[in-house]
Amino acid sequence: MVRKHFAFDFLDPAHEWRRLFAEAWGTFLLVLVAAGGGVVAAQSGGAVTLGMIVVAPGLMVMAIIYFMGTVSGAHLNPAVSLAFAARGNFPWGRVPGYVLAQMAGAVAAALFLRAMFGTVGSLGATVPGAGISNTAAFAMEVVLTAGLVNTILGTASGARNIGANGAIAIGGYIALAGLWAAPISGASMNPARSLAPDLLRGDLSTAWIYVAGPLLGSLIGVVFEWILKGKPTAAGRVAAIGTLEIDDPKRDDD
Repeated sequence: MVRKHFAFDFLDPAHEWRRLFAEAWGTFLLVLVAAGGGVVAAQSGGAVTLGMIVVAPGLMVMAIIYFMGTVSGAHLNPAVSLAFAARGNFPWGRVPGYVLAQMAGAVAAALFLRAMFGTVGSLGATVPGAGISNTAAFAMEVVLTAGLVNTILGTASGARNIGANGAIAIGGYIALAGLWAAPISGASMNPARSLAPDLLRGDLSTAWIYVAGPLLGSLIGVVFEWILKGKPTAAGRVAAIGTLEIDDPKRDDD
């Protein structure tokens, strides 16, 4: 049944507005937690610890995959949308819309945080750690994002990105990366998550690290996925776009 509908559903724009809303809302929640952790830590005088700050985004991504992975694929990240498209799992024509939705959600989250707390904690911006060069932070973002993309594509190849395995693996990877690498680069792995606070605080001096690093890392992850798995699978394409049309009870099976 999935294969029967797939060729048509893959390019069917009927539910695109739902997908874009899902990406905007999901990215809003992710950035609210990821950037908000640093903001609340500063506001509360350290009541939120570094461990809490880096684990929270992983748990949020896990929850988002569960509640909306079937709608949009739960990319939540321009680097992930790029990776899915480069892998052949996602139409290139949909990438700009997804990226704009992700950026809109991220900026909305940063605006919410600024309205609530001002610019305390630099709005949760990701910057290189003390004594860490921009080059080292860039290299860390490349490597971390390559691993994230491999985790996402690897679980998606068996249509598990919309189920328990994908949610746990991806959320766990994000938390693990943050636990040890946050003091180096902030462990962003997501241009939207980093750009939004930078735009609102008016400081783009290190923004290139968190745009170029994750984008390059995502492409490296795609290359590694080809080495590990070969050609993309139909299940991976379903995971990348969601199963909204396939699950639509109004769709005629004939």
